[in-house]
Amino acid sequence: MAVTAPAVAVALAAMGLAASPAAASPAAAVPTATTAPQLGGACTAADLGTRHPYVKNTEVSPTITHFKGWYVTEGTTGNHTVVTSTETVITVSVGLTGGVEGSFAVATLEAAKASLGLEVKVDYASTSSESNTVAWSFNQPGYYGVYKGTKKVTGTYGSLNCNRSQQSDGSWLLKWAEGPGGGSFTTYTTLEEGAVSCQDAVPAGSIMAKAQGLLDCGSPAAKAEHPAGAVAPTEKQKQRQKQDQGQDQDRLAQPPARTSGMSAEQPGATGRSARAALDCQTQVYKIAVPGKPLSWGAPLLADDGVRLRPSTIFSAHLDHWRLCNVTEANGVIEATLWNWGNGRCATIAAPNAATDRAVLMTASCAEDDLQRFFIYRDVPGSSKIGVQNKYTGSMMGHDRYVDGEFIRQYSSGRQDGTGTYTLVGV
Repeated sequence: MAVTAPAVAVALAAMGLAASPAAASPAAAVPTATTAPQLGGACTAADLGTRHPYVKNTEVSPTITHFKGWYVTEGTTGNHTVVTSTETVITVSVGLTGGVEGSFAVATLEAAKASLGLEVKVDYASTSSESNTVAWSFNQPGYYGVYKGTKKVTGTYGSLNCNRSQQSDGSWLLKWAEGPGGGSFTTYTTLEEGAVSCQDAVPAGSIMAKAQGLLDCGSPAAKAEHPAGAVAPTEKQKQRQKQDQGQDQDRLAQPPARTSGMSAEQPGATGRSARAALDCQTQVYKIAVPGKPLSWGAPLLADDGVRLRPSTIFSAHLDHWRLCNVTEANGVIEATLWNWGNGRCATIAAPNAATDRAVLMTASCAEDDLQRFFIYRDVPGSSKIGVQNKYTGSMMGHDRYVDGEFIRQYSSGRQDGTGTYTLVGV
C-alpha cells in the first residue's frame, strides 16, 4: 500500500509517536562493551531494543557451608582427612527463575562482581555440589572446627531501558531510564577451607570467625576429654541446622517461579470474537525493520511464529497490527498487539517464557501479561521503537535480516541494534 509522508505523520501523531518536528535522535551506534549504561545517561536509537541491569544494593556475609567438630589428641597430630557435614546451601539465582538463564541474568551477576570487586559465581552453581572432604595437617592437640565457607552475596537489581525523555526546555533526548523487571540475586565467592580452634585469634567478620562461632567454645563439649576424631554436634550447631532446614522448607513451600509453573492453555474463543473484548485503536501499523521492506508478519498456522515478511497484495493483512488496551506510564506505552490478518494476539508461549530466543507467537487474545508489551520510543519525529514483553522482561529482535526469519525474545535484547523497529501507520 502506497502511503504519502504526510499521511504517515498524521497517523503517528494520532498515537502520540510524533509531535511537532524536533531534532532527530543521535545517530544510531552500537554501544561498546566498555561503556556500561548509567541511569539517566544518553542512549541512541539502536539501544531502543536493548536492556541492561544495574545493581541497586548488595550485601556480603561470611557463611559456613560445611563444618565438623574435630578433636586431636596427643600422638594423633599430623594429617587428617575430615568428612564435614553440610551447614548451608547457597545456590546462584537471579530473579524468579531460580537459576541463571539468559544473558540478562549473567550481566546482572557481572555487574555485582564489578561493583564489589569480588570474584563471584556468574553461572548456575550450588555449594552443595562441592566436595565436603577437608584434608588438614594439625600441629597441636585440641578441639577444632574443620570448615568450608564462602562469602554469600545478595542484592537487588533494576532494569535500564532506552526511552525518550522531554527536557525542561521542551526538547527531547534519548536516555537510559529505569524500566520494569527488577528483582533480587544471590551468588557466592570461591570456597575457602581450613581449621580453627577456640584459642585462635581470628579477624572479626571473617569466614574463620564464623566457623569459630560454631565451635561453642564455652560449652562442656569443648572442654571434655575426647578420643581423636569427630565430635558430636553441639546444641548451637543443631539449632543452626534446624534453622537452615526450616528455611529450605519455606523455600520449597513457595509458589513455583512464574516462568516455570504457567499453564500452556489458552481460552477457546477465536481471535476475532476475543477482539470484541479489547479496546483497540483504529489506527493500523506495520512493525518494520528501519529503512527496509521486511516487517513483522503473523502466521496463519497456530503452531508457527511471527516472522519477517515482505508486504505484498498477498499478505492478507498478516503484516497489520493494532494496539489494544493501551496505557502509558512514564512515557512508556503498554499494549496488546492484535493482528488484523489472523485475529490473534502476539504472545510468548507459556512453556517457553523462561527461554532465551523463544519465538514470538500469536494466540487467542486473553487477559495475560504474556500478551502485553512495552513500547519504547525515539524522539518525536522518528517512528523507531523497541518492544519488550511485560511478563518475561525480554526484548524482541531477530538474528538476521532475511525473509522468513523468526522474531524472538532476548533477555538483554540485540546489542547490534537489530531489536530496533519502526512503528509505521498504514
